[in-house]
Amino acid sequence: MPPSLTAALQEWESLEKEYHQIQESQRLYLQKLDEVSKLQSNCSSSISHHRSRLKDMSQLMKKCNKERLTEEDVKTLDEIKEHIKARPNTFFEMEAFLPKKNGLYLNLVLGNVSVTLLSKQSKFAYKDEYEKFKLYLTVILLLFTFMCYFFVSYRLVDAILNFLLVWYYCTLTIRESILISNGSRIKGWWVFHHYVSAFLSGVMLTWPDGYLYQNFRNQFLAFSLYQSMVHCMQYYYQSGCLYRLRTLGERHNMDLTVEGFQSWMWQGLTFLLPFLFFGHFWQLYNGLSLFRMARLPDCKEWQVSMCGISFLILFMGNFLTTVAVVRTKLKSKDQAKPKGQ
Repeated sequence: MPPSLTAALQEWESLEKEYHQIQESQRLYLQKLDEVSKLQSNCSSSISHHRSRLKDMSQLMKKCNKERLTEEDVKTLDEIKEHIKARPNTFFEMEAFLPKKNGLYLNLVLGNVSVTLLSKQSKFAYKDEYEKFKLYLTVILLLFTFMCYFFVSYRLVDAILNFLLVWYYCTLTIRESILISNGSRIKGWWVFHHYVSAFLSGVMLTWPDGYLYQNFRNQFLAFSLYQSMVHCMQYYYQSGCLYRLRTLGERHNMDLTVEGFQSWMWQGLTFLLPFLFFGHFWQLYNGLSLFRMARLPDCKEWQVSMCGISFLILFMGNFLTTVAVVRTKLKSKDQAKPKGQ
């Protein structure tokens, strides 16, 4: 037998062994997948059942409170209440690793496909990629807006900028919905305001060129430029603060940077508040300017009123949410002070 044929047969024998090993690995993998699927279903049903029993337990404890209890009984009931209060957070952590039905928005966009990431590494990698996406697009929007404001004044270029804004905010809403399904605790308004921003950008995209558009154009571009700079500054300081708090175990690994102010930013990031409030009142100014424009006799474009309403919604949501966070933190700070101070 020629040496080349012997070598070829030996190589084929080695390939056959490797192929059978691959088949066995695949069979084992599918078997484990089936086991994992059954465990997921079991965990989900057990959590639902336990939640139902906790509700019954809460009702039972209300009946116990109406009876005459000893001091030791009251202490025991208080301990049980503390455990019941802690369970929802524990279940939230558990369900972050279990498949769940998509919300209405994700169902409309992606269909009924599971978006749950099953490992901590995958979740954190997706969160990190989301943060990078926000930063890179914010920088691109900053440069694009700067170019439109100072160098280019063509309606087509403005339309490209507005289309980019629509795509950016729509993409954010999808990614944030996926992150929420995977355990991110994003506050309601900081998600909803991206829907409003996407709508606003879409209306700006359809606004035809004319006297009214040109009258508002520079004001909008200046606002967008300021907003992008503030977002970059927020990302820089918030990411550093989140890293420090996660290291200390005070924040969740899936917490995100936001275009606003949250309670965890109170330590070290209060200097951002003046920049945020200035941006909020600029949104109010934009809304009022558009409503004054809508009252002009020659105003025929519906986009003027729609943009004005959108800016007012953004102002009210951003301003009231930020004020609520500041008020809550100041109140808790006062309560934490010792009596007599």
